[in-house]
Amino acid sequence: MTRTEGARDAPAGPREGKRGAHEYAGTPPGRTTAPGPPPGGARAARHRPHPAAPPARPEADDAAPPKSPRTFPAFPTPRPAEPRPRDRRHTGAVDLTDRPGAGAPFAAAPRGPGHDEATTRLRPVPRSPRRTAAAAVCLVLGLGLVAGGAAGTWLAGGDSAGAADRFAAGAALWHDAPVDRLFPPTVEGKKAGPGGADRTWTRIAVAPDSGCAKALDPLLASVLAPAGCARLLRATYTDATRSEVVTVGLLFTRAGEQTMTDLRTRFRTEKLDQRRDLMPRPYAAEGTPAEGFGDDQRASWSLTVLDDLPAVVYAVSGFADGRVITEPQSAASATADGATTAPAQAGLGHTALAHTERATARLRSLARPDTEER
Repeated sequence: MTRTEGARDAPAGPREGKRGAHEYAGTPPGRTTAPGPPPGGARAARHRPHPAAPPARPEADDAAPPKSPRTFPAFPTPRPAEPRPRDRRHTGAVDLTDRPGAGAPFAAAPRGPGHDEATTRLRPVPRSPRRTAAAAVCLVLGLGLVAGGAAGTWLAGGDSAGAADRFAAGAALWHDAPVDRLFPPTVEGKKAGPGGADRTWTRIAVAPDSGCAKALDPLLASVLAPAGCARLLRATYTDATRSEVVTVGLLFTRAGEQTMTDLRTRFRTEKLDQRRDLMPRPYAAEGTPAEGFGDDQRASWSLTVLDDLPAVVYAVSGFADGRVITEPQSAASATADGATTAPAQAGLGHTALAHTERATARLRSLARPDTEER
């Protein structure tokens, strides 16, 4: 068994020696080649003791300190990209000289001492006749609006002063105006009757001027009390056939413009002029067709509160034969389409309304002479 092991290990020497000779064949002279493996083969080499490690070299006193681990700086946070300003071309960067045969795209201005080649020449805007006309029209309209506003302001101021004067003049009409101007002897009513018929009324009596205590119903007097009662004038008329009678009343108040405006608004809003319990009383003159014209004979009425004059105008109508009316009707209802009551069929609503409108126009004409009398 030992021989067998020796026989196996014998050829290893020449192979190892041959390998060592091949490896170190190029070793220069004077240099020792590395020793080959020891005899006995690889197994003997494994059991061969290793040489001890050489002793550690003492550290020098001036040895360099150990290096610290290398650190890298953190990357900065990228900033948002800022828009780069557009580079403006410097003066003279654009060649504005005329090229041969290119024509003249701009209107050439005469070059004088103050001519600047660096200034871009602008294309002139051609004048259009339509634009010129439109500009002229706008100018005229603008001047007209300014002048109209100034005139309106002046007229408004003048009209306010005139309205105050007329209001003051209206308060004195009851004793300054002639009776025939307040109550004309004859009143013409063109298209004042039913169906647009012409009517004519004749004055038959004029009541002495008085207060309002006995001439008005207590309820109507209480409603008109805020305006006060300066004087009440009344007159009674009859038509051409003497079949109807009507009393016209002019009540002059002591109130100012604002009070009259508020009273007029209340009558319109609450429709007080259409209430039967607020009917005015008639004036029954003895020895006239209106002698039997009492409270029970009232058939229709109309009442208007003025706000431009200190006055209340009313008219109350009835039949001349003295018949009793159980269902009187306001002029607004009696003149409406389709009205079939006795006052409406007889035209008494038209009569009351016509006298109220004409008496109002006469008062305004006397206080303001530029107003046409109806």
